[in-house]
Amino acid sequence: MGKVALNMKVLSAIKITEAAFPLLYAVAEGYWLKHIGHSPYAGSAYHGSPLLLAIFGPLTTSRAGGTPALKLSLSFLCVIADLAAAVLLVEIGRHLQFAQSKQFSFLGLTRLIKDEGRTNPGVGEIAAMFYLWNPFTILSCVGGCTSSIENAMIILSLYGAVTGNVPLAAFGWVIATHCSLYPAILLIPIGLSLTVGIDHPPKKLFKRANFCEPFTKESVSSSSLASGKRIVASCAEQDLSTETSFKFEATKLRDLMIWCTLWWAYVLILCKISVGKLGGLQKMFSETYGFILNVEELSPNLGLFWYFFTEVFDFFRPFFLLVFHANILFMILPLTIRLHHRPLFLAFVFCSIVAMLKAYPSVGDAALYLGLMPLFITELTGMRFTFFLLNGYIGVALLSPVMYNLWIWRGTGNANFYFAMALSYACVQLILLVESGTYKRKQTYYGSNVEHKFLKNIPSARGQPFEQVAGFAGSWCDCSLDRINLQHCIL
Repeated sequence: MGKVALNMKVLSAIKITEAAFPLLYAVAEGYWLKHIGHSPYAGSAYHGSPLLLAIFGPLTTSRAGGTPALKLSLSFLCVIADLAAAVLLVEIGRHLQFAQSKQFSFLGLTRLIKDEGRTNPGVGEIAAMFYLWNPFTILSCVGGCTSSIENAMIILSLYGAVTGNVPLAAFGWVIATHCSLYPAILLIPIGLSLTVGIDHPPKKLFKRANFCEPFTKESVSSSSLASGKRIVASCAEQDLSTETSFKFEATKLRDLMIWCTLWWAYVLILCKISVGKLGGLQKMFSETYGFILNVEELSPNLGLFWYFFTEVFDFFRPFFLLVFHANILFMILPLTIRLHHRPLFLAFVFCSIVAMLKAYPSVGDAALYLGLMPLFITELTGMRFTFFLLNGYIGVALLSPVMYNLWIWRGTGNANFYFAMALSYACVQLILLVESGTYKRKQTYYGSNVEHKFLKNIPSARGQPFEQVAGFAGSWCDCSLDRINLQHCIL
């Protein structure tokens, strides 16, 4: 018993209410209960995966070498997970840029790709730097947040999706969903990335019929002839049919379902071995997923559930539980229909919604979607309220610990002090989500209209003089460079 005694001073020092769920003190309690022969869920603190106990549990005992070694070992695992996630973000950004460059090459705009490649850093590098240096990511490591593992698994699943590695994508999704129920909705963007591609324009813009309408431009300027030849030559050489360019790969979806089933079976077998004699899988499901869905823990956090369900009458509790959880489910279908051709951006939107509406949020959830957001930095540069959003996140990060201290420790405040910060945090996230989605929609609408006008007026290569075709294409390109950013045209 002495060898597994907990260093309570260390565990209480790293207990930061904004930092994590479950906290390391909860992991320590679950590991200690399991060590003495009880179920890790016999107490009231631990409600996580049994597999996490095998990773973090041994580090919470006195055998870790004392206080400094305990802090270092716990933070070291979180740092490794964050570094791995950053490396994967770099690769995701490279594949995303490659997919977008294929669209520019599709219209012969290779010169713009080369010019921007020499001046602009990759979005993957920016995303990795932003994720690692994000104060929320650092706070998660300091507070012993297990969300670092969950974030790494989510990013791993997205990496497997963009690279076409079905087993890797399924593995990351299964582990992330096993640790926290909410990543289950990410199966939709993962499946879309595997089946239709990570980034492609709407299909209606690339039908061959649009290229066969008569040519109406009679006057052609000689200055636009050279730029137009490159566009028309590229269009003439490639097959522009929707079926061959952007086809739905049903085999990838079938493989994804098979691999998800296999990984789930493997994880459940390991959990059965771990807690087989201590309550079984039924106990695990009721204490993990049931704990999330029933919102049994009402300790203060950055979410909206705890305050509301403290005040609500027990008779209305099941109804409001359904309403709160259904908020996430109701958004899945319309967002999928609207953003099905942008699976990575859809994953960013889903992660933002989960961080805002989950029962037990932490700053690690915000670190995830804020790390994915720089992948679209070139498309969201004109988003409104950026200064307000930046100051909102800073204000919430600084004032939340102050309000918590005034309420819990000093007793000079009340629950409304801290809940006001939770409401402000939710409002800031909502504004970010709405503005990014709205700006993306406007870009898609205006960009698609301009591109459709261009494709509609390019005549067929057969039966029309090449100089005439190239002249109109060059004229369109010169005018469009002045009116819109071509990098946002193919959305």
